[in-house]
Amino acid sequence: MKLTVWTYEGPPHVGAMRVATGMEGLHYVLHAPQGDTYADLLFTMIERRGKRPPVTYTTFQARDLGSDTATLFKDACLAAYERFKPEALIVGASCTAELIQDDPGGLAEALGLPVPVIALELPSYSRKELFGTDETFYQLCRALAKPVDRTPEVSCNILGPVGLGFRHRDDVVEVTKLLDAMDITVNCVAPMGSRPSDLARLGAAHFNVVLYPEHAENAARWLEREHGQPFTKTVPIGTQATRRLVDEVAQISGQAANLQDDDLRQPWWSASVDSTYLTGKRVFIFGDATHAMAAARVARDEMGFEVCGLGCYNREFARPLRALAKEFGVEALITDDYLEVEHAIAEAAPEMILGTQMERHIGKRLGIPCAVISSPVHVQDFPARHSPQMGVEGANVLFDTWVHPLVMGLEEHLLTMFRDDFEFSDAAGPSHHGGHAPVPPAPEAAAPTKAAPAPKSIEDLVWVPAAEKELRKIPFFVRGKARRNTELFAAEQGVSEISVETLYEAKAHYAR
Repeated sequence: MKLTVWTYEGPPHVGAMRVATGMEGLHYVLHAPQGDTYADLLFTMIERRGKRPPVTYTTFQARDLGSDTATLFKDACLAAYERFKPEALIVGASCTAELIQDDPGGLAEALGLPVPVIALELPSYSRKELFGTDETFYQLCRALAKPVDRTPEVSCNILGPVGLGFRHRDDVVEVTKLLDAMDITVNCVAPMGSRPSDLARLGAAHFNVVLYPEHAENAARWLEREHGQPFTKTVPIGTQATRRLVDEVAQISGQAANLQDDDLRQPWWSASVDSTYLTGKRVFIFGDATHAMAAARVARDEMGFEVCGLGCYNREFARPLRALAKEFGVEALITDDYLEVEHAIAEAAPEMILGTQMERHIGKRLGIPCAVISSPVHVQDFPARHSPQMGVEGANVLFDTWVHPLVMGLEEHLLTMFRDDFEFSDAAGPSHHGGHAPVPPAPEAAAPTKAAPAPKSIEDLVWVPAAEKELRKIPFFVRGKARRNTELFAAEQGVSEISVETLYEAKAHYAR
């Protein structure tokens, strides 16, 4: 067992909750002890939903373990049905309740409720949250999707969006626009936005568009086998992938490809002279596999960045991510340990990070700008405005989100360069407000007079004030790398104090 501050994925029952929360008319009865109800906060606080998740907890306590916890579960099921009158129930156990082996599925089935009851077998100690979303949606499709006639017009299902998904709501809007332009009707969007009665008609569509394989690939493969529905393999994140999806949909459906991309901003910028000062910028990418792999292709093929690191936390997609990392000439990082990710980022010393909320914190500590591209995320990544990742407008959002940190970094660097200028320095005061006395500069600490002993480690090194001042002249997005290289050089040379001379000697050493 290992204690951790952050985690990329929760237990699989949280994944089931994400599916239930995205749907209407579905209720989740979760056998769980007191204290396992924290997941409600993920939706009401982070996703800013106006209502709590459709989940009923048994909330048994320690004293209940000596009595009949199965009766508690049956009572909770009956109460949930009477109160909410759902079209279907899903039942399961949290990681703690799994240990007492009460068999929620069998108990619920014995109640004889007049609605479908789908039992979830989610192994909490071997699988995690994204497995939970995928397995839950798959079991719902198996239980509810019925053989039905195809629609007379060409139609498809959009599969994959769930509660707490990164920009899922907005992605569906953009992908629907792409399909509308090709005269393709959307039969159902699921799980998010659907009801159990909608899932019963999934088979009416001619094919499926899978936006997030982590949540829907298992269900899509089942629908292909049982209902003869092919599904798309392209995730339309970025300009090129959006065009590929339109071509793939045209090939599957027989409809003419029709992409309205007049509003695209990124392609003209990448072809302009303005983009040249960002070409070759080194980026480190980490997140769920779908978003990480899509971001890597956009970064290299559309933005002209150099991908210096690529990884994901969901091991189910390790194989395709490793194959892509090999194509990019980097070693894939497959881990759910944020400390490993932080170490890899520090070693790579990128100029920008594309990651999750955790990488945003890592970037703050390392002084590296970060754009969030994947769950897990914080409340600020559920904007009130329309902000997709997919389709034409999604490509524009990526362009803004990724380029602006580097452009603003250049502006900050220019301000830093002129900080000591007689007119622009902090001591000069506001130049446009006459009569203000200049702010006196803070006194610099005197340099040590005695030679310090040789350092035992990098942590023992001392930067003299003049060297710190010189370091601040280096652009902030490479300053962290310059600091680390200088400290490594000083430690190797047995230098205890880093002076301006040491800084420039290190620069010359690493420039060879």
